[in-house]
Amino acid sequence: MIEGPGLWIGRGIHGFLECGSVTAVSYHDTVNDLQGLALTSRDPFARPEWFTLLERGGARPLIALARDGRDAVALALTRGSHGLENLSNWYAFTWSELAADGTSRAPLLERLARDLAPKARCVILSKLADEDGTATRLERAFRNAGWFVKRERCDWNHGLPVNGRSYAQYLAERPGHLRTTLKRKAKRVEVSLSTLFQDDIWNSYEAVYAHSWKPIEGDPALLRRFAEAESKAGRLRLGLASYEGEVVAAQMWTVDHGTAYIHKLAHLESAKPLSAGTTLTAALFEHVIDCDGVEWVDFGTGDDPYKRDWMEEVRPRYRLTCWRVGHPRNWPAIGKSLLRQLVSRPSPL
Repeated sequence: MIEGPGLWIGRGIHGFLECGSVTAVSYHDTVNDLQGLALTSRDPFARPEWFTLLERGGARPLIALARDGRDAVALALTRGSHGLENLSNWYAFTWSELAADGTSRAPLLERLARDLAPKARCVILSKLADEDGTATRLERAFRNAGWFVKRERCDWNHGLPVNGRSYAQYLAERPGHLRTTLKRKAKRVEVSLSTLFQDDIWNSYEAVYAHSWKPIEGDPALLRRFAEAESKAGRLRLGLASYEGEVVAAQMWTVDHGTAYIHKLAHLESAKPLSAGTTLTAALFEHVIDCDGVEWVDFGTGDDPYKRDWMEEVRPRYRLTCWRVGHPRNWPAIGKSLLRQLVSRPSPL
């Protein structure tokens, strides 16, 4: 239904059909409106299915969608305290735009950035990777659309390029103290691995996590639904380590398009002398390298020292804060950012 200059799409949220252009921009309050657009990704946190989980968990999405013929790009956003921000939660390693295969993303992203200007004085996008160009691509789109953009590092990601090695070859290159721990203590616990979601295994995981050093789960019901969905897709890898019949360590991994993602791990503090977590991690590394044949292992966000024993590369994660230049409430923040840039510049010789 056409009403005035706008094209009404979705559940009562309007969008634009730009005059003289075939690029249509629309806004939606449900991820369901993206069905049928063939928006695909190899990243588990940049798929419509992931954002649907967040929506079902109580998030209130604002999906900005640009279409030009068969090309489509969407930004999964939500309203925050300062304006718009990316739709995400603490379980996600990264965030990125959604796009159909083969889409020329740059012009559609710039079109979205221009159309968002009247709708928010500030847009904050976090957990952006740049090894795939995401951070740079979005930064360029918003700058070209007239926003003032501040780019900063917000986190680190530890990863392992397998480079065709077997697990034995990989293990031989680990630090000596790690190999010694595994040699001395690996036989003290019993390890079991499963590729299927089962209630008893998941209950064991939750019990271990609840009594571990880990912080309280942000949304355990959402994580369970994610694990169930990954199991149905054949991507789930659950591991338990037991000592004298008691589960003392548990981990959740997934394997997707040649990458193993380490989502959650925990062990009982009382079982720390057993090094059960270390033994379980090694068993899962062996499985994903030798059985699944992954090319990369992703240890998520956080610069925890223990990750360096297992991983070989560290990659930054970025935050973009995009301010609308013409909004007076943004001027103090823009001024401070410009001043910091001037101060941080090296002095001329």
